[in-house]
Amino acid sequence: MTTMRDNPSTASHGRPPVVDLATWQAARDELLVREKSHTREGDAIAAARRRLPMVELDGTVEVVGPDGPVPFVSLFEGRDELVVYKHMWYDGAPHQGQCEGCTVTAWHVKDAVYLNARGVSFAILTTGQWDEVASFVEFMGYTQPWYSVRDVEPPVGGSMGSATCFLRDRDRVFLTYSTTGRGIEPIDGSFGLLDMTPYGRSEAWEDNPEGWPEGRDPCWYWRSDADGNATWGPTGRPVPQWTRPGVTAEDTLGRNGPWV
Repeated sequence: MTTMRDNPSTASHGRPPVVDLATWQAARDELLVREKSHTREGDAIAAARRRLPMVELDGTVEVVGPDGPVPFVSLFEGRDELVVYKHMWYDGAPHQGQCEGCTVTAWHVKDAVYLNARGVSFAILTTGQWDEVASFVEFMGYTQPWYSVRDVEPPVGGSMGSATCFLRDRDRVFLTYSTTGRGIEPIDGSFGLLDMTPYGRSEAWEDNPEGWPEGRDPCWYWRSDADGNATWGPTGRPVPQWTRPGVTAEDTLGRNGPWV
């Protein structure tokens, strides 16, 4: 009698076919060839990235942190390299009204100890007024250095929602690289882990086999209500906020209308 384990056609709807270990290993080895090619291409792109030209900027321009205004060059903390994430900001919005994507990204780099060990400092910049930013940082429990770059010109200030790299040569500072959109996904390690799972990110744009669970809007899991249901409505918060001690459900999103 044929069992489900021996007959892939009897696999449950919306799940991978069931095969023996040898068959699985053969399929895995075939995919590994493509994965290794992808890795080597990534290495080649990184090599090209290291060969980009750079732009000198004024390292004395002031940004505002917990100790007041400080020169941008001080963010290197004596190291030669600096990576910053530029966090979007909505003036006057309550914590739940701040950018869900940026909140998730910042949550992924709560500790830069390994970067520091390799001579790289890390900081988060945003255009919010410092008193609002400080309150948000305290609420989230972030330990990374945060600074306000309100009214600061690019490339230190400017548009937010990007990852940017700088190089220091004593007192001289240079812009070397910047990326946005899906380019910042290396910061969000959870995305890479989700890509390894059978159902992936559960987003509508993904190429899934027939019968897979229907995907939802991109990044639907960035914001949820108190019960964990994905929602971009007024009761939603950026997902990491629900981990904060004493956090309560709210009835306003914050940035799209009156807030309390």
